[in-house]
Amino acid sequence: MHRVVTLALDGVYPFELSIPNRIFGVAAGPDGAPLYEVVTCSLDGGPVRTEADFTVQVPHGPEVIRTADTLVIPPFTCETGSEQDWLPQELARALTLLRPGARIVSICTASYVLAAAGLLDDRPATTHWTDAGEFQRAYPRVRVDADVLFVDNGEVLTAAGSAAGINLCLHLIRRDHGSEAANRVARLCVVPPWREGGQAQYIERPVPEAEEASTAATRAWALTNLHRPLPLAELAAHARMSVRTFCRRFKDETGVPPGQWLIRQRVDHARRLLETTDLPVDQVAHQAGFGTAVSLRQHLATTIGVAPLAYRHSFRTPVATQ
Repeated sequence: MHRVVTLALDGVYPFELSIPNRIFGVAAGPDGAPLYEVVTCSLDGGPVRTEADFTVQVPHGPEVIRTADTLVIPPFTCETGSEQDWLPQELARALTLLRPGARIVSICTASYVLAAAGLLDDRPATTHWTDAGEFQRAYPRVRVDADVLFVDNGEVLTAAGSAAGINLCLHLIRRDHGSEAANRVARLCVVPPWREGGQAQYIERPVPEAEEASTAATRAWALTNLHRPLPLAELAAHARMSVRTFCRRFKDETGVPPGQWLIRQRVDHARRLLETTDLPVDQVAHQAGFGTAVSLRQHLATTIGVAPLAYRHSFRTPVATQ
């Protein structure tokens, strides 16, 4: 079983500390068997002071990091913000216990730990948008992207903020076990399986002005019509807006342009069909709105790096026996 180890550091934020256990802890296969084991550790195996007005008792010391398939570091208060405080010697030694091939994940400003350890050098990464400028100045070798919710570099992953940690954990379940497993967890936790847009939508304009029309109804309509072409002019007409206003409003609300959003919805629909049906690839392509199997292959290769049949082979949900 895949073991997720959460490292609780002094001054940890309680909400973010709970995310790995809450998300990975309820992930199960079609037979109900758990997919992950989640354990929590500290640097000395003792109680950990939280950013709130209480401490938490942690059952394990850093030795369990050796057993981690995924190590998650939640954010914590850092008194001075210096590199020495983000990566004290005790923490640096603990990180060396992580075995080759294991994943390491930071949530929110815990990205500073990964950067201080040199794990983000010459890689794209993200952190909370309020810290992105300072983060870039402190670690110029990191390619900071303040517009996204998370960045997946394979074995090194960073989440932008508190709730983005949920999105990243769901992404890892989706990567490990497919969309259906991630969707089951999302339903149990009453969160969306995929949050639209990036954190850019929170930086400049958290919500549309009250008097402005929304593109939400058009997005919902588009999801029921993925099987056919949806040109931008038709989407704008459905929303009763000019194309220019629709594009601006759409990006304000979702963080991405309409075309990019639509492709992602088509890819997600195709993935669900590949996982849950025996439809031929050309029919999957048609129902997802890609038109041809060639187009579907190109978009899957760009998005997740695999061909349709290879994806189905990896993530096909077994049919339950009666």
